[in-house]
Amino acid sequence: MPQVNHHFNNPVFEHSDKLNQKLVQLHDQILVRIPNIDRIACAIYEEKEDLLKTFINSTRNGEAINNYQCKLSTSHELNLLAKNSEYRVLSEISQTIGIGTAHSDWLLKQGYRSSFTVPMYDEGVFLGFIFFDSLQPSAFTTAVQRDLILYCNLINMLISNELAIVRITLASAHMARDFANLRDFETGAHLERMARFSRMIAKKIAEKHHLSDETIEHIFLFAPLHDIGKIGIPDHVLLKPGKLTSDEKYIMQSHVQKGVAVVQKIIGDFGLQKLSDSQILLNIVQCHHEYLDGSGYPQQLTAIDIPIEARIVTVADIFDALISPRPYKTAWTMEKACDELNRMVQVGQLDADCVAALVELSHEFSEIALNFQDDLSVETSPTIPQFSTL
Repeated sequence: MPQVNHHFNNPVFEHSDKLNQKLVQLHDQILVRIPNIDRIACAIYEEKEDLLKTFINSTRNGEAINNYQCKLSTSHELNLLAKNSEYRVLSEISQTIGIGTAHSDWLLKQGYRSSFTVPMYDEGVFLGFIFFDSLQPSAFTTAVQRDLILYCNLINMLISNELAIVRITLASAHMARDFANLRDFETGAHLERMARFSRMIAKKIAEKHHLSDETIEHIFLFAPLHDIGKIGIPDHVLLKPGKLTSDEKYIMQSHVQKGVAVVQKIIGDFGLQKLSDSQILLNIVQCHHEYLDGSGYPQQLTAIDIPIEARIVTVADIFDALISPRPYKTAWTMEKACDELNRMVQVGQLDADCVAALVELSHEFSEIALNFQDDLSVETSPTIPQFSTL
């Protein structure tokens, strides 16, 4: 069965993989008509990095493959299917696919004999694939294909609608930033790094913390909105070059509550309550300055009450602040930044699993930092010198 997330004791932090649940329910319906469908899985495509990523699945026989991604360009057959809008039927998998890749080796290990692959599109743009697998050879006859295409249209629509809602949320938040003329160190490159740092940490700790691919994708999409509430902070505080006074610090810290209000308004105004993991977005915005020892803000939450997505984003955000140059400091080395994060773990502020994941993947993090560098020709304002508290 697909992995599901922990439910936190506080109902504010509860969320579930609703889209995955819909696929499981749809699989139930399909099995009534076509009992040999042992697995349905959907992978989505990220064009910017040419990544095909596992997203949701319903696996009745075999072990589900999770937390997997590959370059679409490395798979000649899938690349052609995407470009030509074609289906693929494999009547005997073991005689058709090669060995040596993580996905092909996994597929053969499960004992699946036949498969049916259908590309998904959203207004003509390639979205990803739907994979059907069966333990029976030649399970996907012409009649079965015809019936499954009807279900594919429904699955395609569900995923398209979900991602469209996410896009509306993100576009609305970015528009709010633009209208407010937000001018702080949160450049586009910073937000790109934040998203990828957060995704890498989430993928590394996914098994231990029961994070599904659907949840990881939402963390990746929503991480850049963690500080959206800064659109409500006046320039004389947001852009102050020196140390903030206690009153100014209080105003600055109010960006968390302002951010929650912005997100709730976007969700309410656009009727986005159906967004599967809107709670993940709220958790990130509301809790990304909370520390495990209760020394954070605004609620001084302790470990048990801080959702894992917020812990992930907190570590990613602090790390990026450390390794990035600011008007008030030079960029820290990777080694020095990792040492600081470990120090914060030792004093009980940061999640040890998240920091350990980052340290282990520091080489990959270096590549992300190199690929998404700030444009130093654009003037940045000397904002908050105390990265770990504000």
